[in-house]
Amino acid sequence: MSSAHAAAVVGSEAELLAVALPFLDAGLQAGDLVALTCPPETVALISRELGERVHAVEFDTRLSLLGARAPDALSTCSRYLERATSAGSGRLRILADVDFGSEAADWREGQRFESVFNRLTGDAPVSCVCMYDSRRLPAPVVESAGHTHPVLVQGQSWTANPAFRDPSSYIPSLPLPREPVEDGDPVFAVDDARTLAGLRHQLGAVIASLVPGKELQEDLHLAASEIAANAFRHGARPVSARVWADAERIVCVISDAGTSYGDPISGFVPAHGPDLSAGGMGLWLARKLWDHVDVLPSPAGLSVRLSTRLR
Repeated sequence: MSSAHAAAVVGSEAELLAVALPFLDAGLQAGDLVALTCPPETVALISRELGERVHAVEFDTRLSLLGARAPDALSTCSRYLERATSAGSGRLRILADVDFGSEAADWREGQRFESVFNRLTGDAPVSCVCMYDSRRLPAPVVESAGHTHPVLVQGQSWTANPAFRDPSSYIPSLPLPREPVEDGDPVFAVDDARTLAGLRHQLGAVIASLVPGKELQEDLHLAASEIAANAFRHGARPVSARVWADAERIVCVISDAGTSYGDPISGFVPAHGPDLSAGGMGLWLARKLWDHVDVLPSPAGLSVRLSTRLR
């Protein structure tokens, strides 16, 4: 069975079950590894309908943005695929009930995740149906399903989606508005940083002064330092950095004059595969450790904007 990534727009419990139950039943009958990544209320609804069959289904929010950031969700999917290919039918079947979050920046991360899923699963033996519930999802999120899924599902009907867009064109087309906090003065600014070590030290100090909790401070500093390293190693001077913060979030923008915009799926998996000693972890770590990561190309070079909520 080839890879399939499908979307179903539903507007009621009946429509949701009309998609979910045939999909799950087919997987259970075939001996697929079947998993749900859904909010608790959807899990409860489907569990009641499945009855005893529910014991053959796995539940894991880490397979989607419900329970993980994009790189970790993709890693979890890879682990499930390894399990699936070594037992049963050799196939993985995932039913997802989509919820990207409450902010436009959250929606953008979700849209990227859904788009790159097509490229990174390739021809793997995985079939995934993503349900978009129009009763609770914002209209732009529901609309995006048509651009990020090559197949559409209605009940038991699966059809090719003519509106699907390849990640290479869709992801760069997403809007990249400034964070509101960027309209104020930065709390830290440096132009033409002289050394990577010096910039790392400065970023560490400012993050420590703004972010509560040592673990979060260390995570954010690690990722920002790796983005700075990318600017020095692969870009061209001047390398600059700006940090803004308020009571709710911190934003860090690192820019250089030489890096060009690369593959839009960069950073969703390590650049050099599972061997992390080979490097190529900058954007990947940023996507793992910050809530939002935007790559901002311009005629002057490239900026990477990191933003996270202060929890």
